[in-house]
Amino acid sequence: MFDLHGKVAVVTGGNGGIGLGFAEGLAEQGADVCIWGTNEAKNTKALESLEKHGTKIAAIQCDVSDEKQVVAAFSETISNFGHVDSCFANAGVGGGGASFDEMTPEEWQRVFSVNMDGVMFTFREAVKFMREQGNGGSLIVTSSGTARFGAAGSEHYSATKAGVIALIQSLAVGQARYGIRANAIIPGWIETAMTERAFATEAFQTRVIKRIPQRRWGTPEDFKAIAVYFASDASSYHTGDTIAIDGGVSHA
Repeated sequence: MFDLHGKVAVVTGGNGGIGLGFAEGLAEQGADVCIWGTNEAKNTKALESLEKHGTKIAAIQCDVSDEKQVVAAFSETISNFGHVDSCFANAGVGGGGASFDEMTPEEWQRVFSVNMDGVMFTFREAVKFMREQGNGGSLIVTSSGTARFGAAGSEHYSATKAGVIALIQSLAVGQARYGIRANAIIPGWIETAMTERAFATEAFQTRVIKRIPQRRWGTPEDFKAIAVYFASDASSYHTGDTIAIDGGVSHA
């Protein structure tokens, strides 16, 4: 049911953190995987890690906030792999932590250009190719708990993460007739490069861990299974949903 041999997946931001966790799970189950990332050194390191699974792996340097780069990256992916069955829009940037009354348009747009525009560009190209293929596909976006509970100083970040959930719901309805399903994932507190500055403070470690019912931080490995599920035929009737992988935080 969860065999991914013959499937091709794209993972943006797939060179580290949750994205690499997605990619590892997919490759372990037999999928061919193309990761996109802006950092060439990280792309190379991730490529080496994924190739041990024996499937076809590629890495493309791409800034998803740049529409032309996304169009070119998807075209290159199709040329290399022939088709795409699932697309994980995972690339994202965090908020700056500034007071909202002092937030500049530049800071607001910095976050929106990647977290919102980048998802739109990525999914638009994915939908285009999936519809041309004629056998459907799966769209998955990485959201955040801030879409539900808010985050002072990161209003722009939380707005984008709520926005992509609304986008997913509309895509689920609009693309269903083409066999394309769309779902969102909400991670909890995960130890990644994006969160390392916060995790480094004793106050954060002491206060936040108490809010996690499982009393542990999440890891990229915790996202392997959900990636496999949404890339597999087992999720063929599952669309328009938002699933939290957060150790119980959203229910505490």
